[in-house]
Amino acid sequence: MNIKDLDLNLLRLFDAVWRTRSVSLAAQQLGMSQPAASQGLARLRAVLGDALFERSGAGVRPTPRADRLAQAVQLALGTIEDALNVSQVFDPQRSARVLRVHLSDIGEARFLPELVLALQYHAPGMRLEALPLPHDKIAPALDNGQLDLAIGFLPEVNDTLQQPLLSDRYVVLMRQGHPVAARWQQLQNAGTAPDTAHALLAELEFAAVRTHSDTLRILELMHWQHRLRLTVSHFLSLPGIVRGSDLAVLMPRNFAQGFAEAGALALIEPDLPLRDFTVSMHWSQRFDKDPCLQWLRGTVSSLFSTIPNTLEVKP
Repeated sequence: MNIKDLDLNLLRLFDAVWRTRSVSLAAQQLGMSQPAASQGLARLRAVLGDALFERSGAGVRPTPRADRLAQAVQLALGTIEDALNVSQVFDPQRSARVLRVHLSDIGEARFLPELVLALQYHAPGMRLEALPLPHDKIAPALDNGQLDLAIGFLPEVNDTLQQPLLSDRYVVLMRQGHPVAARWQQLQNAGTAPDTAHALLAELEFAAVRTHSDTLRILELMHWQHRLRLTVSHFLSLPGIVRGSDLAVLMPRNFAQGFAEAGALALIEPDLPLRDFTVSMHWSQRFDKDPCLQWLRGTVSSLFSTIPNTLEVKP
C-alpha cells in the first residue's frame, strides 16, 4: 500500500481503539459517533487488508498485525504532536483548559488546597478535576488523554515518565491518652530494645483503608492482621474514629502530623517494614512536550517538591 491512501484521522482512530479496547470509548474520546468510528475502522481494514480488531467480551481485541502496528502508529502521532506543540505559546492567564489529575482521597486533602490557589492566581480560567482511578487504569488513562497527571505513591503504575516530589513514611496515629502511647514514650525515653517496643504495639487494635494496600501489607508483615477491627474506604474518616476510640491507624506522616498538631491525637514512629515511600507525579511520554502540561508539572513541582528534580522513566 501507499501512504497517500491513508487518512491521518484513521490512524488516530486506530490508536484510540487499540488503547481503550473499545470502539465506543474511542469514538467518545475523539468526539465522533460510534457509527462513524465503525465506518472509519472498516475503511482502515480495507486499506490494510486485516481485521485489526475482533470482538472480545464487551470490547475488542487487537489482531497480531494491529499489535505490531500500534507502536509505530503511536510514535508517528507523537512526533506530529511534538512538532505542532513546539510552536505553541502557552498563556495560563488566557487558558480555559480542563486539567484532570489522579489523586487519592488523602492526596486530594494534601495537594488540592495549594494547587487550587495557584490556579486561581496564575490560571483563573482553567478548571481542575480530581479523577481517582484504580492503579491499573492510571497509565492507560495518561496515555489516552483521559488523565493529564497522576500524583501519589503509585509503585504499580508502569510505562510512565515520573518525577519524585517528596519522601514520606507510615506512622501510627492514636488518641491522646491511649495507654499504648504513654507506655511507648516511656520505652523511647528509656532506650528500650525494638523487640520490646514492637511487642507493645502488638497490643493495639487497628483501623485501615482498604484501597491503601501497603498499610494492610505492613499489618501482615508484623503479624498484626488479626488485630484489624475496622476497614473503611477513605483515610479522612479515620481521625474522628481514632479520636473517640482505642483504635490505631497507619497513616502517612505528612498527613498525620496535621491531625496530631490539632490536638487529641498522638503520633508514634515505630521502625516498620515498608514504612518509607516516595510520592511522585506521573505522566505520559506522549504528552511530555505539551506546553500546558509542562506548565502544570512545573507548578506542581514548585509547590510540593522537596526532592532534587530528577526525571525517571518507569518501564
